Amino acid sequence: MTDPSIESIVEALLFCSGRSLKSSEISEQSGHPVSAIVDSLTTLQNQYRRRRDSALSIVEVGGRWSMEVHPRLSAHLPSELRGDIPDRLQRAAALIAYHQPMMQSDLVQMMGPIAYDYVRALARLGLVDRRRQGNSRRLRTTRYFAERFQCPHTEPKKVREWFRGQAEASGITSQNLVDSIRELDPDVGDMDFVPESDGTEDDLED
Repeated sequence: MTDPSIESIVEALLFCSGRSLKSSEISEQSGHPVSAIVDSLTTLQNQYRRRRDSALSIVEVGGRWSMEVHPRLSAHLPSELRGDIPDRLQRAAALIAYHQPMMQSDLVQMMGPIAYDYVRALARLGLVDRRRQGNSRRLRTTRYFAERFQCPHTEPKKVREWFRGQAEASGITSQNLVDSIRELDPDVGDMDFVPESDGTEDDLED
C-alpha cells in the first residue's frame, strides 16, 4: 500500500480538527515542512473550488485554515448542525462590519434602544467584540465573524473594506441594512440615521 499524499493528510486533518488551524500546526501534526503544507493547502483550496456542486470548501482566514460547509447549503441543513444565526442578527452584524470600528451609541441612533439587545446577542454568539470606551462601547467584528461569512481578513478595517466592496457590488447601502433589519423586527426604531463617520480611528475620538 502506497503512502497517502500530503494533500490527503492535510485534508484529513482539517476534516477531523473541528477548528481552524495554522499551517504551522498542520506541519507539526503531519510531520511535513510548512512550505509543503502551504502548497498542499493552496492545491486543496483550488480543487474544492473546481468541484461542481461541492458541499465543502477550504477557507483561509487570517492565516488559519478550515474546512467549511459551502454557504449555499446552509439553508438545507438542520439548525442544530449549521449553528443557525437569525437573519436579523446576521444583518446587524453586517451593519457593524460596514461601519466598524463603530460606537455602540451610533448603532443605537440607527436602530433605537433595541440595539443594546442586539449587541449583547452578537457578543454571546462571538460575532462582535464590544469594548468599553468612555460612556459607550466600541464595536468590532471577530475572527468568528470572518470565518462565518468567509471573509479572507480578520483585521477590522480590512473586514470593513472587504464587506463594503461586497455590499457595493450587490447595490446594498448602510440604510438598506437598517431597513432590512426593521422589516424583520418591528422593535427596531424608525430612526433613519446613518453616521457621518466612516469608522476610522480619528472619527471615533472625542
